[in-house]
Amino acid sequence: MSTLEIKGIVASVAGKQILNGIDLTVRSGEVHAVMGPNGAGKSTLSAVIMGKPGYEVHSGEVLLDGVDLLAMPAWQRAQAGVHLVMQYPSEVPGVSLADMLAAAFRARGRGTNGLIAEVAAEAGRINFPVALLDRPLNVDLSGGEKKRNETLQLAVLAPKFAILDELDSGLDLDALRDCAKRVEDASNTDGPSGRLGVLAITHYNRLLAELHPDRVHILVKGRIVAAGGPELADELERDGYEAFSEGVAAQ
Repeated sequence: MSTLEIKGIVASVAGKQILNGIDLTVRSGEVHAVMGPNGAGKSTLSAVIMGKPGYEVHSGEVLLDGVDLLAMPAWQRAQAGVHLVMQYPSEVPGVSLADMLAAAFRARGRGTNGLIAEVAAEAGRINFPVALLDRPLNVDLSGGEKKRNETLQLAVLAPKFAILDELDSGLDLDALRDCAKRVEDASNTDGPSGRLGVLAITHYNRLLAELHPDRVHILVKGRIVAAGGPELADELERDGYEAFSEGVAAQ
């Protein structure tokens, strides 16, 4: 079993402090949801975990099985087993999905025999048209197709942990179900890296109706102000973020 530990993270971007001491632990097979209003620091948290340039960590640790991720560049964090499903997937002209995945496999010391068949099988599993697999990565795809493509990459690469930065953004109901169910299945099934641990960042409860969380964390003004079981998302749906914002000092 693997563990992703976020300990006391204080971080800023563009000179503004956004995260004010985040503590969170995710283990293999667990799904943790992080919910909060715009500007709460949700995407900043994902950027800090993955090592996106421009974000400064002032204190705290991010540990993967006891190893300091903050000391690694982003590509090494990915090789170590942490994968980001992006809110706005990048287009990469001239690079096919198969080429990208083959390069990722080789960088991880994994063979590529059978990779094309595996990609095609995963595409069918999430209803991603096979005809789109030969296109340059994400080029000329709709928002929903890009998110299916991101989910396909996650399934094939089989990391230890996935950070979902608003997977539900831009998805219709069918695409949401397909993508969320694939992630849910990975959290319940032993793969090459064990059962997938998930940190799902979202605004809305609709993702959690398909991707069933073990824990829900409410992030407001850079702090986790409440944590609990799935029922906390229902409480948030009913009462809104304002009920959790009272008494949280602006930083």
